Amino acid sequence: MANSDPEGVDGVRMTWNVWPCTKLEASKCVIPLAASIAPIRPHSDIPTLPYAPLRCRTCSAALNAYSRVDFLAKIWICPFCYQRNQFPPHYAMISETNLPCELYPQYTTVQYTLQTNPDPNNPSNAPQLQPVFVFVLDTCMIEEELVFAKSALKQAIGLLPEQALVGFVSFGTQAHVHELGFTEMSKVYVFKGSKEISKEQVLEQLGLPAAGRRSTAGYPKGLQNGYTNTVVNRFLLPASDCEFTLNSLLDELQTDQWPVQAGHRASRCTGVALSVAAGLLGACLPGTGARIIALVGGPCTEGPGTIVSKDLSEPVRSHKDLFKDAAPYFKKAVKFYDSLAKQLVDQGHVLDLFASALDQVGVAEMKVAIERTGGLVVLAESFGHSVFKDSFKLVFEDGEQSLGLCFNGMLEISCSKEIKVQGIIGPCTSLEKKGPNVSDTVIGEGNTTTWKMCGLDKSTCLTVIFDLSSTDQSNVPETVNPQFYLQFLTSYQDPEGKTLIRVTTVTRQWVDISVSTEELIHGFDQETAAVVMARITSLKMETEEGFDATRWLDRNLIRFCSKFGNYRENDPSSFLLNPCFSLFPQFIFNLRRSQFVQVFNNSPDETAYFRVLLNKENITNAAVMVQPSLISYSFNSPPQPALLDVASISADHILLLDSYFSIVVFHGMTIAQWRNMGYQNQPEHQAFALLLEAPQVDAQIIIRDRFPVPRLVVCDQHGSQARFLLAKLNPSATYNNATDIAPGSDIIFTDDVSLQVFCEHLQRLAVQS
Repeated sequence: MANSDPEGVDGVRMTWNVWPCTKLEASKCVIPLAASIAPIRPHSDIPTLPYAPLRCRTCSAALNAYSRVDFLAKIWICPFCYQRNQFPPHYAMISETNLPCELYPQYTTVQYTLQTNPDPNNPSNAPQLQPVFVFVLDTCMIEEELVFAKSALKQAIGLLPEQALVGFVSFGTQAHVHELGFTEMSKVYVFKGSKEISKEQVLEQLGLPAAGRRSTAGYPKGLQNGYTNTVVNRFLLPASDCEFTLNSLLDELQTDQWPVQAGHRASRCTGVALSVAAGLLGACLPGTGARIIALVGGPCTEGPGTIVSKDLSEPVRSHKDLFKDAAPYFKKAVKFYDSLAKQLVDQGHVLDLFASALDQVGVAEMKVAIERTGGLVVLAESFGHSVFKDSFKLVFEDGEQSLGLCFNGMLEISCSKEIKVQGIIGPCTSLEKKGPNVSDTVIGEGNTTTWKMCGLDKSTCLTVIFDLSSTDQSNVPETVNPQFYLQFLTSYQDPEGKTLIRVTTVTRQWVDISVSTEELIHGFDQETAAVVMARITSLKMETEEGFDATRWLDRNLIRFCSKFGNYRENDPSSFLLNPCFSLFPQFIFNLRRSQFVQVFNNSPDETAYFRVLLNKENITNAAVMVQPSLISYSFNSPPQPALLDVASISADHILLLDSYFSIVVFHGMTIAQWRNMGYQNQPEHQAFALLLEAPQVDAQIIIRDRFPVPRLVVCDQHGSQARFLLAKLNPSATYNNATDIAPGSDIIFTDDVSLQVFCEHLQRLAVQS
């Protein structure tokens, strides 16, 4: 039976669960040493402790289940740097029979709750910084779209916690900051859309002092919710106080009145609006969790962040334009969003983007700000589409369905001295904190052992890429200590404003692969390895000019199969791969054909959207993005997994494809004909009605547990939307070899090679001497 929770309590999955001893041996393994971590994934077996963790005085690692303890001398030895640390007085009762929770061997992950600085006069009245939500709404859209967007905003404001603070910015040709605290009439501050504006200028125009000039320690008189009453509360009000004002304001809000010339795009200043929202949040106290939630309905054509001119005869940049360096606005816009990302990270605030338009809106340029601040991104065709409406509602849902949005995260990694951290791929920013465990080579956000995560939620995952220090054979770690240790320490604010620290410590074994590779092979995680390769490939495609992804993947796969396959030299028929590796070539085959590598079928916005989610989701979800799952439904058997192959199509079967971003329910030809004749409505054909219903029910279960909400496509064999399924299937039957296909099956019109041909070529190249 498959492991239903492969992440386990620790939320950690590694490409290799046993590591080679030397840098040279690690490089021969082809797949990098990497770990996927879910820093705050909830689990019922994680204990919560009402105090702060003990930290090592040399390396700052937290006391954990692998620390050695001398109960007589009241000393613990750090497993990372071997420093001897004295227990503080409140651990005086410690003994072999009276252990604190963090030393229990089964608690490799523990959570600590920290008390905020209480008010000395009234300890029960400890101030908690309430989260802030600034909604930024695009008004350059048709009336129907604006109505959908306003309706979603009203619903969201009704779902917010009563004490959460709310601000509102609308924009078109100009950016408007609405003074919600002024209830007598609608009062708006207008910012010119064509000019870049600094944080200081925003605060000056709004009449606000910049944060950070005031001490936060004592919470002086007149400070409520961490804000001075009069100043910022003109613009940011508790949801319960401003719900009526904001609803009235939204009712009156019209589409942008600025005239648009025939043959031209509307003048839209997205960049200025986001700068103004970030500047407004700059007045909040440091440590306040805040999100800018932008609803954007088209491309930015005015001011900083512009991605296309107003002239409609000029199309928005494509992958071909980016490849040929023929996108005149791209680099300047990316530079602008890069500086906005730095400002938001300094403030500890998040940018979320909900883009709904038939054309591109600039997700490719904004990606840097969304990813570095840990923001959410949803791409839909319309604000009336279920992908937007259901996803937007989920952000504000409470209880079971809640995304568990948290703020102000900080991740620290400690590791055994032989291990170096090259970097992290995922939603975070390097804090450039150097140390002995920092590698010289950088992948993703590197040069540090500490990262900032302004926004994180219970599904957030990060990929940490490791390296080994260049030691000579006589000094290999295995001889000294057969185990190595990794610790991930995440501090963050939960939705209620409480500060929590999650500490996960894991250990794995060193192995000398010059003696035996058996342990190494059995410790290989195929799914994790495929996803890590997908993430590294995507990163290289974005950052390395002229990078040939398909060729790079092919070379690595051939090297991998040469290293770990069993074969006689130059004899492809003798090639065998250990079952621990048997699915890996198939994953790479599907990765080569996926939207992450074959980008020319998508817009740059779609590619950026797919990559943000690939880098943020857990391994199981990311594996589905790379290699979709297929389930077959028929009269003769219960629902069962089917091969991701065109041969799985049959006239009397229904197929359910989950490719993460879309769910496809595909009816075979005969099933579709019976359905069109209405057999399912006849009492004697109840079994047929149940067969039609089963994939729809399963599709809704998948949709309910996923963010962003996937697109549901219901189609029939030979129908136009069947392309959503056919594009993902292995083309084992094409127009070239359609002679021996089964009746009722299908063929794919493509020149792509099938998995079988791919594997034959792979075997031939892997066994070459």
